Amino acid sequence: QVQLVESGGGLVQAGGSLRLSCAASGRTFSVYSRYCMGWFRQAPGKEREFVAAIAWNGGSTYYADSVKGRFTISRDIAKKTVYLQMNSLKPEDTAVYYCAAAQTNTVVVVTTFYNYWGQGTQVTVSS
Repeated sequence: QVQLVESGGGLVQAGGSLRLSCAASGRTFSVYSRYCMGWFRQAPGKEREFVAAIAWNGGSTYYADSVKGRFTISRDIAKKTVYLQMNSLKPEDTAVYYCAAAQTNTVVVVTTFYNYWGQGTQVTVSS
């Protein structure tokens, strides 16, 4: 079993920044586990959408077009933590942000490939 816990969400003015963190734990998740880690978001009344993903070794990343140039995903393998640095935030970035883990060596962007999910953290960007 893998447990994922997001943190770092909150209220921020448009143009501001936030850094989200996702801490992983569980007997099947260790520094040797080769999980692809991803961030997704879901706004009220909308479907969950892909935001960013990073390979198990941090060697490859992929971003949704809507966040390219503004968001940066990274991970600390030793700390079993993945981060999402969010800059130049816009009101349309407002959503619940979810951390997820996929049991694959590749970078995936499809929701169904992810096996484990956190409970989410709210990000609200005011204008």
